[in-house]
Amino acid sequence: MIRLSTDGGGVLLRKRLKFSDDSTRGQSTVSNVRPEYFVVTYVINPWMDPKSWARQHQELASASRQEWSALNHTLLDLGAAIELLPPVHGLPDLVFTANAAIVLDRKVLLAQFRHPERQREEPHFEAAFRSLHARGLVDVVRRLPEGLVLEGTGDCLWDSARNLFWMGYGPRSDHAARYAIEDTFAAEVISLELAESRFYHIDTALCALPGGEVMYFPGALTASARAKIRDRVAPSHRIELTVEDACRLSANAVAIENAVVVSRCSRYLRAKLAERGYRVLENPLPSFRRSGGAAFCLTLRLDGRSAMMSRDVNEAAVA
Repeated sequence: MIRLSTDGGGVLLRKRLKFSDDSTRGQSTVSNVRPEYFVVTYVINPWMDPKSWARQHQELASASRQEWSALNHTLLDLGAAIELLPPVHGLPDLVFTANAAIVLDRKVLLAQFRHPERQREEPHFEAAFRSLHARGLVDVVRRLPEGLVLEGTGDCLWDSARNLFWMGYGPRSDHAARYAIEDTFAAEVISLELAESRFYHIDTALCALPGGEVMYFPGALTASARAKIRDRVAPSHRIELTVEDACRLSANAVAIENAVVVSRCSRYLRAKLAERGYRVLENPLPSFRRSGGAAFCLTLRLDGRSAMMSRDVNEAAVA
């Protein structure tokens, strides 16, 4: 592995043997933040218990760094490039970069947070994306309209098989945010109302897999939201999670080609995914689960492409 310093104070990680130093074309690219200051000190979802964390602070802080490092190694082994954004003291949830923004076709729509504890992250994420823009890694960085709440990819999942976004709303994001998403990315948005406090972001309850399957926990969604999924996803492509797998945050997964990286899952779910050609890689993340997050929460894909962008890139490559 090589480490490349960047102008914005971050670091780019790549596998030496798989990619040259001058190109990441075709490579999955994710951003994340080292858990140097990760801790549970406040409560903004039912998973968080500051008193429990405080009793085991040293042990859990050390464990979180080991878990995060193991996840990064897994992603690198899968061929990903990783943009490390700088951690900030006093902002423990900065590690959950999925909430930073929505990124598609080299466009960035920055998040605006519901809770004051996380609103302090906004200028740091904006500075990070402005740095990526200056380096030519993204083309556009936009803010949401003032007063609108949308917590990044945590509540807006790109489904590359259907060329649309699944957007969660209710606990942490506003339904009206769908119009800003449509305006920025010129893509269809299917809004799904969340109905269970433990599943406060859509990424805790749903995962759109590369082959077109949608893995989700029905109990996290209203009847109307479940109907929208049934309308768009054929029965053979719907993978309904049990409450046990939902509470393991199995839906909070990172999918790279046929690999699905999860914190934990049952043998039943592993078998269901294997039937569809996926291999499941478990990276236990119990320290981050104490804050309501797992593998997907800790990453933000920077390489997402719509069907139109993919077609343009492929045509340019042939030319």
